[in-house]
Amino acid sequence: GRVTWDPRFSNDLIEQCVGKLQQVLLVWLLATKCFCWQASTRQQHTQAPRRATGCPHKMALSAAAEKMRMCARPHRAARSSVQKAPVVSVQRQVVFRAASRLPPCVQARSARQSLVVQASKEFMPPTVAETKNRFIEAYNRPIPAVYNTVVQELLVQQHFIRYSINYQYNPVYALGFVSVFDQILDGFDGPDKTSIFNAYIKSLGEDPARYRSDAELLESQARALSSPDGLTPDSNGNELQKALAAVAAATEAGKFAYNRFFAVGLFRLLELTGAKEPAALERLVKAVGVKPASVNKDLLMYKGVLSKLSAAKDMMREIMDREKRKQAEREAAKAQKQTAEAAGAEQTAQA
Repeated sequence: GRVTWDPRFSNDLIEQCVGKLQQVLLVWLLATKCFCWQASTRQQHTQAPRRATGCPHKMALSAAAEKMRMCARPHRAARSSVQKAPVVSVQRQVVFRAASRLPPCVQARSARQSLVVQASKEFMPPTVAETKNRFIEAYNRPIPAVYNTVVQELLVQQHFIRYSINYQYNPVYALGFVSVFDQILDGFDGPDKTSIFNAYIKSLGEDPARYRSDAELLESQARALSSPDGLTPDSNGNELQKALAAVAAATEAGKFAYNRFFAVGLFRLLELTGAKEPAALERLVKAVGVKPASVNKDLLMYKGVLSKLSAAKDMMREIMDREKRKQAEREAAKAQKQTAEAAGAEQTAQA
């Protein structure tokens, strides 16, 4: 009953298994080699370098980009941690070599783009939501809906004006904004109106006292003029003429950022001098170097907003008067009812 092992049987079985395994490995290697060859051929056809036509600078850029791509595409079988360093070094060499061979005009354009990117990184204005939150924190009392809607829209518009990269404060702009603000909040109580103004300007990161003082100074100097002829830019004149001269110089240098409040400030100056003809506005606009079409369009929009706001105020005033009358009628009816009940109680007590 004892089982014995035949060495010849074991050797034959091992040789057969090894032969089968060699055949399977050979077939797998051939299939893998064919697959890799087809994949590389397909990749060469699909990623063939495009021929750059036209400008020689574009051809140089295309050749440099093709070299970078070829150097950054290592073979799949050679992608290991040991061989990554030479690939990166070759890629950097090609990048530096290609950048040094670029034409002067392309190098200058790249330098300008880098300066723009650096400036944009340094210029980080707050968002509209942050400006609104600062305004709400500074003035946390409720504002009537007819005023709150206009104030919020005005705050959004001035946020984009204030945080424009070319923004520069000037007294004419301050006069325009103060005029718009005072007309919008006409009918508000004095302390509340001042508090809203201060919170509004501080939320934009500016000084409300400066706005008020500059606006009052320009108004007083404009009232002192007998005609609009005194509204001329003059760097050696009074504060009004100096402000106009500063705007004219900035416009000539291409550094003036025009906005709607500036147009309202010009219109307010003409109103204070008593000028009503359109020719006076056109002369003043041309003197400071601003486009008359833009000023006329913004003034028409400003007048339309004021008319709509006036109509909304009239409607709100009528609603409030109606509510006051109803409240008075309810109080009178309540008093009459109390009087009747008291008289009835006295008659019952006498009986």
